[in-house]
Amino acid sequence: MIRRATPEDAEAVARVHIETWQAAYAHVLPRQRLESLSRERAARRAELHRRSPPIVAETDGEIVGFVSVGPGLDPGTDGELYAIYVRPDHWGGGFGRQLIQAGEGRLRELRHSHAILWVLEDNPRARRFYELAGWTADGTARPIQLLGVEVPEVRYGKRL
Repeated sequence: MIRRATPEDAEAVARVHIETWQAAYAHVLPRQRLESLSRERAARRAELHRRSPPIVAETDGEIVGFVSVGPGLDPGTDGELYAIYVRPDHWGGGFGRQLIQAGEGRLRELRHSHAILWVLEDNPRARRFYELAGWTADGTARPIQLLGVEVPEVRYGKRL
């Protein structure tokens, strides 16, 4: 089931976030720092999305993924897909496709006609996923700090 998150979902969303980071970024970020990620900190971050709550994927009463969207944060952009994560034990189960479609639908509901997203340059699995969903790298890149490590991100865009 795909649905809007409620405040009670914050801890489950945080767990998805942490577990996904630990699996997806193990080749980029230091293991110790990934292992030290705090569910409490991630839950607080999840609560920041109250204006536009995440959309969650739930199966058997358990949240296995989420997508978060809203206004573009970069100057001159319209909408943005801020985050999309699916627990590693559910990768390949179709939840990512359902979530990205729900996120794009939410962006259209918010009257956005174009959206961007940022992804680590060295994240071939995610990049392939976005490209299969019709997103295209737009040539914009930037360095960001993640857990004390500088890594490059690339920007993708899509007409909605």
